[in-house]
Amino acid sequence: MSISLRLLMLVTDIGLLSYWLLTALAAAGLIGLPSEWLFSDYHNPIVVAWNWSFLPLDIILSITGLLSVRLAARNDARWLPCALISLSLTVCAGLMAISFWAIRGEFDPVWWGFNLFLMLWPLPFLLALTEPGPDGQPPLRDR
Repeated sequence: MSISLRLLMLVTDIGLLSYWLLTALAAAGLIGLPSEWLFSDYHNPIVVAWNWSFLPLDIILSITGLLSVRLAARNDARWLPCALISLSLTVCAGLMAISFWAIRGEFDPVWWGFNLFLMLWPLPFLLALTEPGPDGQPPLRDR
């Protein structure tokens, strides 16, 4: 695993887990969040449900991402499938959020920036990690 992939996965996965921790604490009334940090219609029950619908996706992509970093550090070949799952789900999470805001016709540079980051940074790594090897076989061929 390259240093850049490791760093981007750690930033993304720790960032998403931190976001969900803050969101849960705010939902429980244990902390308040500044209004400028909140997305449009933050208190609308439909938008709240939409936001919480990302929790399982974000948790799975974060767990597989952190696991892939750990496995790569141990030279365990299972890091690659974990990374591919995490990267694919990261793209999906960003794309789903961007699609939602685009359909609503709303543009907040901060929220769009975060979600474009999620949607775009994994793409070059997905292409590189699925590039056929010198033998022409995909890297995930049956073993």
